[in-house]
Amino acid sequence: MKLIIGNKNYSSWSLRGWLALKLFDVPFEEIQLELFSDEFFSELAKYSPVKKVPVLVDGDISVWDSLSICEYINEQYLEGAGWPSDKGLRAKARSVVAEMHSSYVALRSEMPMNCRARKVLTLSEAAQKDIWNIDSLWAELLSSHKGKFLFGDISLADAFFAPVVYRFNTYGVSLSEASKAYLEAMLALPQMQEWLEGALAEGRVIDSVEVGEPVNN
Repeated sequence: MKLIIGNKNYSSWSLRGWLALKLFDVPFEEIQLELFSDEFFSELAKYSPVKKVPVLVDGDISVWDSLSICEYINEQYLEGAGWPSDKGLRAKARSVVAEMHSSYVALRSEMPMNCRARKVLTLSEAAQKDIWNIDSLWAELLSSHKGKFLFGDISLADAFFAPVVYRFNTYGVSLSEASKAYLEAMLALPQMQEWLEGALAEGRVIDSVEVGEPVNN
C-alpha cells in the first residue's frame, strides 16, 4: 500500500491520512511529492482525477480525500477500531470530524500549517471565533471522555485535528488548560514527532503560506 503526500511542513491534508496509518500501525510506503511542482501534478494524475494529496493506493484501488482515506483504513485494516466502539460516541466522533473537514474556513486561510515555524500574526474576528469554537469543543470532549485524547483513547478524530494542533503551536494560540494539555499530549506522540522531524528536514520554503512575523527568542 502506498500513500502519496506533499511537503510535510505545509500539507495539512497529507498529515491526516499519514497519521491515521501511523497511529494504528498499518504498514505503507510513503511517496512524497513537492507541492505545486510539475511532477506533483503529473504523478497524481496517475491515481486521482482531482490531482490533490493525499492519495492512498492499495493494489488497484485509489482513494483520495483524507476523510475517505480514514474510512477506508478503518474498514479494511482496523476492524472499526479507528472510531469509538460505543454507537453514540462513534456518531459524535464522525460528526466532529465532518465539521473539521468542511468548516473553520477563516482559520484555515489565515493560519496555514507551518510545522517548523514560530510566528505571530493578527487574526480576523472570524478566525478568532473558529479558535474559540475548537477550544470549546476540545475542552468539552476531554471533560466528557476522561482521557488524554478527544474520545479517551486515540482515534481518527485526533488524526483529523492534528493539523490544528500544529497550527495552534506555530502561532502561539492561547487555549484553555484542558485544550493546552491536549495539544501537548498530541505533540508528544512519537508519530507527531516523526512528522515534525520530516518537516524540519525539508529545505523548501513556500512564500505564499509563510504568513506572520517570526517570534524572536
